[in-house]
Amino acid sequence: MATFSFELVSPERLLFSGEVNSVVVPGTEGTLTVLAQHEPFMTSIRPGIITITQADGHHEQHFIRGGFCDVASEGLTILAEQAIPVKDVSEDVLNHEVELAEAEFEASQNPEERRAAAEKLAQIIELRHIPLPW
Repeated sequence: MATFSFELVSPERLLFSGEVNSVVVPGTEGTLTVLAQHEPFMTSIRPGIITITQADGHHEQHFIRGGFCDVASEGLTILAEQAIPVKDVSEDVLNHEVELAEAEFEASQNPEERRAAAEKLAQIIELRHIPLPW
């Protein structure tokens, strides 16, 4: 299978950089799978789990709070608001994310901000139903 370059970057650090076979991304318009030679595009990312299939077939998953996905001829870059390896996500982490999203919802000033905050809150709550390794 053809590989491509992928980087996952959060404000704190570079979480992944290397050659991959595919990356499954929770885009705001729906879940998408990026493969080698994908057409260039950009999209925002909703809270969810990304799945990286490395060139050696190894799978790695990360919880993403949101961000942007940039597919270019050079490869894929995800700039995440927050990214945590799924193996490090605990029930406490998800509860904290729900609290942050609830506070964002309460602080929203106009209908558009309120709608976006409500959507993010619903998406994070939905993550509680995804089987995680804990």
